[in-house]
Amino acid sequence: MNDSSDLPVPAQPPTRRQMLVGTTAVLTGLGFGPVSALAHTEEGVSRTAESIHQEPLFKANPKRVYEALTDEKQFEKVTQLSAAMQSGAALGNKPTQIAREAGGPFTIFRGHIAGRHIELVPNQRIVQAWRVVDWDPGIYSIVKFEVTGQGSGTKIIFDHAGFPLGNGQHLADGWKANYWEPLEKYLV
Repeated sequence: MNDSSDLPVPAQPPTRRQMLVGTTAVLTGLGFGPVSALAHTEEGVSRTAESIHQEPLFKANPKRVYEALTDEKQFEKVTQLSAAMQSGAALGNKPTQIAREAGGPFTIFRGHIAGRHIELVPNQRIVQAWRVVDWDPGIYSIVKFEVTGQGSGTKIIFDHAGFPLGNGQHLADGWKANYWEPLEKYLV
């Protein structure tokens, strides 16, 4: 005959509170944000957004690539090689200015692009609040450059989000023609 003390004790079902806390932790961990946000998806949450993801490669080490993007004298040389400058586009007349600290401002492409550095991790990452001068006042997008070694060269894992809807293709083309192609020419 079996002793009842040898039998497994049935687990108590979780309380409603435990279920809610557990579900919230799982959803938040998956990047869904607070559960309260999920309950209000019909109230003001846009399901339409554009973003850009590009992964250009360069034949230079990460330090050199990072410096070319964050040093105003070097970036001015990159700018001179860009499609915008080669075409004679009327961009403005402001000089290239790039602060070297997080929170500092930048003005590039003769004042056509401006913003602030959100995060600067030397030779690794640049995150910027970035805008085109003719966007509505107060509109900033976020650009992120992850600078990583790739063999003897460097890959930039680039993401751009939060720009006005309908600008995606124009901006994606602009990154290629005004950043990646001239940067490649400058670094050789």
